[in-house]
Amino acid sequence: MEKLAGNFFLVGLMGAGKTTVGRALARKTDKTFYDSDQEIEARTGVRVATIFDIEGEQRFRQRESSVIADLVLLDNIVLATGGGAVLNEQNRRLLSQHGTVIYLRANIDDLLARTQLDRNRPLLRTGDPRAKLTSLFAERDPLYRQIADLVVDTTQQNVNTLVNQLEEQLLSLHRKP
Repeated sequence: MEKLAGNFFLVGLMGAGKTTVGRALARKTDKTFYDSDQEIEARTGVRVATIFDIEGEQRFRQRESSVIADLVLLDNIVLATGGGAVLNEQNRRLLSQHGTVIYLRANIDDLLARTQLDRNRPLLRTGDPRAKLTSLFAERDPLYRQIADLVVDTTQQNVNTLVNQLEEQLLSLHRKP
C-alpha cells in the first residue's frame, strides 16, 4: 500500500467518531495520533468539563486554539479536533494550511446515541440534548464543509470499513495533480 504523506485533521460534531476513527486511521497509516481535548487535559491536569465549569467556554476555546496551533506544526500526525474548534477562524486557517481536513459527519440520531451516556460533554448538559445538537449542527456544518478536503458519513458505519474507505479516498485525493 502506498504511504500517505502529510497530516490528517478530523473535524466534526461531538459523537461523529473523530477520536475512534482518528486512532484507527493513525494505526493504519503509521502516523501519531493526537486528540486536542486530551492534549488540553494533559496540559491543564483537569477534564474539559471542569475547564468549562471554572473558566467558561471562551477560555476553553483559547486553550484549544493554542493546542491546535502547536499540534498542526508536527509532522505525520492524525489530529482529532474538538467539535467547536472550527468556530475560530485562525483554527480553520491553520488546519487547512497544514494538512488534509476530513469532516466526519453523522446524523443527529447517531450523534445523540453516541453521546447520551458521556458526562464529559459540557455543551450537552441541557434539558434537550437533541435540540442542542441540532443547533450546533446548523451552526457548524457550513464551517466544517468550508475547510473539508473530504466529507465522510460515519452514520451506522463500522470503524474498520470506514477507515478502509477513508484510506482509499485519501490515496485518490493525494494522487491528483
